[in-house]
Amino acid sequence: MAVETRRTTCNRDCPDACGIVARVEDGRITSLAGDPDHPVTRGFLCFRTSRFLERQYSPDRLTRPLVRRDGVLVPTTMDEALDSIAERLLAIRAESGPAAILHYRSGGSLGLLKLIADRFFEHFGPCTGKVGDICGGAGEAAQEADFGVSDSNDLFALEHARHIVLWGKNPFVSSVHLLPVLRAARERGARLWTVDPVHHKGAAFADRYLQPRPGGDLDLALAVAAVLFEEGRIDPDAARTCVGLEEFAALCRAKPLSRRARAADVSEAEIRALAAAFADGPTAILVGWGMQRRQHGGAIVRALDALSAVSGNLFRRGGGCSFYFRRRKAFATGEVAAGRAVRTVREPMLGADILAAKDPPIRAVWVTAANPVAMLPDSAKVAEALERTDFVVVVDAFLTDTARRAHVVLPCPTLLEDDDLLGAYGHHWLAESRPVVPPPEGVLHEVELFQRLAARVGLGPALDGSIDSWKRRLLAPVASHGVTLEELRQRGAVRNPLAGELLFEERRVATPDGRVRLLTSEPRRFRLPTGYPLWLCTNSTEKSQASQWAGKGPGEHTWVRVHPDAAPGRRAGDLVWVESPHGRVRAVLELDAMQRRDVAIMPKGGHFDRGQCANALVAAVPTDLGLGAAYLDCGVRISD
Repeated sequence: MAVETRRTTCNRDCPDACGIVARVEDGRITSLAGDPDHPVTRGFLCFRTSRFLERQYSPDRLTRPLVRRDGVLVPTTMDEALDSIAERLLAIRAESGPAAILHYRSGGSLGLLKLIADRFFEHFGPCTGKVGDICGGAGEAAQEADFGVSDSNDLFALEHARHIVLWGKNPFVSSVHLLPVLRAARERGARLWTVDPVHHKGAAFADRYLQPRPGGDLDLALAVAAVLFEEGRIDPDAARTCVGLEEFAALCRAKPLSRRARAADVSEAEIRALAAAFADGPTAILVGWGMQRRQHGGAIVRALDALSAVSGNLFRRGGGCSFYFRRRKAFATGEVAAGRAVRTVREPMLGADILAAKDPPIRAVWVTAANPVAMLPDSAKVAEALERTDFVVVVDAFLTDTARRAHVVLPCPTLLEDDDLLGAYGHHWLAESRPVVPPPEGVLHEVELFQRLAARVGLGPALDGSIDSWKRRLLAPVASHGVTLEELRQRGAVRNPLAGELLFEERRVATPDGRVRLLTSEPRRFRLPTGYPLWLCTNSTEKSQASQWAGKGPGEHTWVRVHPDAAPGRRAGDLVWVESPHGRVRAVLELDAMQRRDVAIMPKGGHFDRGQCANALVAAVPTDLGLGAAYLDCGVRISD
């Protein structure tokens, strides 16, 4: 028996970008483990990735292209599929122009070479693209407005913190490799705070837990800052480092502390205790991705930015306000794709925008690394839009809700077969993904797939080059610092040499004048509609990666978790309807007395065609900044 150990990097939409060690016996992967030499992975994997072999060898895995004939998707050869695609794309471009073709790419894989799809559609058109970011659009735009950039201090600088505030962040689900760093910080004396309307494992892990009203984070942050102003504990240098200090102070004082406390549903004593933690820095804020998915989500993050800045913690080792790590900072992504589009559709309103497009209408949609039917708000509208589009191509390893609406489905490599480069949005390490096993015959890497398609549509040498040559082009900004393709292969993960330990040296941010732009006005808030008393929280789970589930998945029905008082007269295990003004979903009821009485929790993603998709309940409404999706501004009720 031939036994080998091979290494690669996880490419899924997760902040950790873990190093993976795979055991391969006679060409088949038999086990997966975390890479012990990776400084962040530290030898362990999350539940989802540790169970990935179930998906790798699933009988549902697509290994041949599918084409729609007489309304049914049937297997075909890659040559026949690409011939058909080339013929249709050329005809649509000739008849309606390249704007009639939409390329939609999301984060199903975070490999940088997925940008080759963007390059193809730029050269073929440029065609229609998307604008906005359903994942972190509001938060990134907020930090770019405040700091000129959305990035973070070194991950391990947290070991110098005296207080760490997990504001809307649950590392047990969304960033498990942060946990050893937090434990190390606590061993050195740091106090850990969790602020979250949803009760989860992070509450017991923390030294202090605050459970504000959903969307009340803005009032809480402004109240904490108001206490700092009141007690004279603002950074003495704040007037020099910040623009709009007086206006921000006025905003914080615009409402009495008692009123802010009621709006946040947090006691004044808790607010003062949290303010004392910011005065007793270094204090780091780790901003979760969920709470900025509200109509005032950008303002929430801007308030946290301001709190960090005026307290002086933004500029301190062990402090900072971390929402995102710039995962593409080290890479020359412009060498692959420039981001050109002849027009754009808004990602959070994708379904409606496709249907509304005129002069020309959108006649073709190509989907890369995405399952928008399940993952975008207003799922039914997205499904309708694809069903009414003349020609839809989906690249995926499985027949998802989106792929089932395609005219052609092209299989792609799994994360254990992929060949790519990766940065991370939870730390500053760079890594290469290498095929642990080759993809099945008939499954093409995206570079080869688009090269074959480019040859069929007459694009010439625009996409020529080996996978390794494209990787070298991407690594150009850091090659002079010694981070070459050969270095990555020899050492594994390498820290980005362009990222310092402290993001903002010399107390200057990346705005033109080096000063923080503070929030100066208060936005309007979403209010629950009459008859829908529960805030819907569609959360990530330990067993699912967006619409991909490990193990058996959610079962016949999805689930909804509420406080017992939110479902009077009902028992755990009852089958109920979760209804919003926008739709309804059948779910198994779970009761949890630790939850707020105004919250209903459902798993993010799920399967639309099986009636398990919480996004069928959510209206397509944008955030205040960044064209994110306001997933969490959704009122629901429980009914029989």
